[in-house]
Amino acid sequence: MVIAIDGPAGAGKSTVARGVADMLGFTFLDSGAMYRCVALAALRRRVDPDDEAALGPIARELEIRLGPGLVELDGEDVTEAIRAPEVDDAASRVSVHPGVREALVERQRALIEGGRYVAVGRDIGTVVSPDAPLKVFLTASDHVRVRRRAAESGEAVVDVADAQRQRDVRDRARRHSPLRRASDAVELDTTELSVAEVVERVVALARERGLQ
Repeated sequence: MVIAIDGPAGAGKSTVARGVADMLGFTFLDSGAMYRCVALAALRRRVDPDDEAALGPIARELEIRLGPGLVELDGEDVTEAIRAPEVDDAASRVSVHPGVREALVERQRALIEGGRYVAVGRDIGTVVSPDAPLKVFLTASDHVRVRRRAAESGEAVVDVADAQRQRDVRDRARRHSPLRRASDAVELDTTELSVAEVVERVVALARERGLQ
């Protein structure tokens, strides 16, 4: 059983999803960490993130393990390494490739099949788990999303703004699993809300639907 939380970069998805998972006793699944692992592997192997033919096989062969506050790639702790700005940019480029998405969606479905998850990403409610009993689509103003990501990464606001514009275009225009709100998703604008307020609203929705 899955609570799906989707939305654009900087909308607060991961932070909110962790809070919801903690409050409900669910497992948190960050699908974005998987794409970051593929991107990191590509950079380390000097594979162009735009090389679709090379990246599909890489996505299928990698050993990726997600745990509480831990991401492992082929047995190595890469929790911090996958958050580097160059990996962030590469992950956005890697994620547009159908071969990569098919490989990782397959893994994500296998993970959530036997448990209770709060899964976060850009296509959890539309592709990975379209039958999820609760789908939430988080949004925020462009300015707030940039500010949040800059605070998280330590990068200059102008650089984050430019990267975010490019990522938004790629996410919405990609042919395979574009970013969009599922027709039955509850949309929450987090611009004026604290993390705690958003978590409370999602938890309330889950309880209203008998998901705890």
